[in-house]
Amino acid sequence: MQERLNYAKAAPKLIGAVLNLKKAIDDSGLDRGLIHLVNLRASQINGCSYCVDMHTREARRDGESEQRVHLVSAWRESPLYTDRERAALAWTERLTKISDGPVEDGLYQEMLQHFTEEELVQLSVLVGLINVWNRIAIPFRSIHPIIEDDALALA
Repeated sequence: MQERLNYAKAAPKLIGAVLNLKKAIDDSGLDRGLIHLVNLRASQINGCSYCVDMHTREARRDGESEQRVHLVSAWRESPLYTDRERAALAWTERLTKISDGPVEDGLYQEMLQHFTEEELVQLSVLVGLINVWNRIAIPFRSIHPIIEDDALALA
């Protein structure tokens, strides 16, 4: 697969604004591990290989275990996640699939048991942002440099 477009070169100001939002989320106080799990789960749902690769590598670099990284797609059946992480993953799935219908009151109430209102806004912006990245990376066929190197090595 070949990259269609380098979006950062094509629209540097706009991508710069997206990067500034990423920095704001990173500096918001949300736990780095939780950010990795959310980014990974949304990217799995959206089928973004570029982002799945990047967030898997980042999570592992920041100390996340191989097992927890590998089981994110099956988090409901795994005992490896805290109640707070489970809530965040449920929220991530619901917001990523927002066209399926409204966010249920029960899920919202569960979120308030694990997150402050400010954290819930931060988490929602995080989910929105990773969906933005997925929607940029997928149509332009972004290729993570390490994947590209690995693919060339296998050729």
